[in-house]
Amino acid sequence: MSVEQTVEAAPQVIAAGRQPKPESPAGLWLQRHLPKLVLSPSLLAIGVFVYGFIIWTIYLSFTRSKILPVYAFAGTDAHQRLWHTPNWYKALENLAIFGSLYIIICLALGLFLAILIDQKIRGEGMFRPIFLYPMALSFIVTGTAWKWFLNPGYGLQKTVQDWGWASFTFDWITSTDMAIYTVVIAGVWQVSGFVMAMFLAGLRGIDSDMLRAAQIDGASTFNTYRRIVIPQLRPIFLSAFVVLAHMAIKSYDLVVALTGGGPGNATELPATFMYSYTFTRNQMAIGAASAVVMLAIIGAVIIPYLYLELREKKS
Repeated sequence: MSVEQTVEAAPQVIAAGRQPKPESPAGLWLQRHLPKLVLSPSLLAIGVFVYGFIIWTIYLSFTRSKILPVYAFAGTDAHQRLWHTPNWYKALENLAIFGSLYIIICLALGLFLAILIDQKIRGEGMFRPIFLYPMALSFIVTGTAWKWFLNPGYGLQKTVQDWGWASFTFDWITSTDMAIYTVVIAGVWQVSGFVMAMFLAGLRGIDSDMLRAAQIDGASTFNTYRRIVIPQLRPIFLSAFVVLAHMAIKSYDLVVALTGGGPGNATELPATFMYSYTFTRNQMAIGAASAVVMLAIIGAVIIPYLYLELREKKS
């Protein structure tokens, strides 16, 4: 072989020597199933500690369990007793008041704050963390802080009276008729900033050319938002509604820290009712039945949302 032929053949020999060795069957199997192996512990934990306990709770609601679980099937006895309990109807009434005001005010206030910040105001980077900060607090902290603030003995009422307005009264937290609205105030204060962030992200995603075209056509700012901007925020409205409805239905720690469900049962909600009957009054079957009703309410909110999302993706 001449020198020229040797030089021409050298790259081919080097390339042939660099070819990767074929993977073993075990290596191919591991590469194909690695994502499943990584996710399997989490899926197993979710299956046991979420869906497993959901099934267990549903079964307990058809027993006569009291302080400890009893697995003898008793039909719908616990469900019938639940719907003959006056406290349960009070909890549902309070949920209707709290949930409706909580969702409506959070949506309205969150949208209003998002529109204000979307005007590219000075200090936007400072205002956004201020509005979002309450969401970083736990509901226990929020409830405790608002309990101190609303306490007539040393909170807002006492402070204003010390300033000279002796006739000022704000004793909602001790009133059986108004206490539920203090829960609304505390809940809105904590979550409205989060809703604002959701709407602000949606506003920043709207095509600016469309807004410029509306301005060129002479549309006012109010009409631009009413006819162009807000209709495009429909997915954000839907997502925020689902999140807020879920939070309202399972509200427990905020109520316990703020009012303890009182005065009397003035701020009793289904979540506090479930805890009370399961762990305090030793009526586990009734508590499980109330949990099943809460699950059904949450399902009635989330399932249509998932259906709409999946239908839009398919279309």
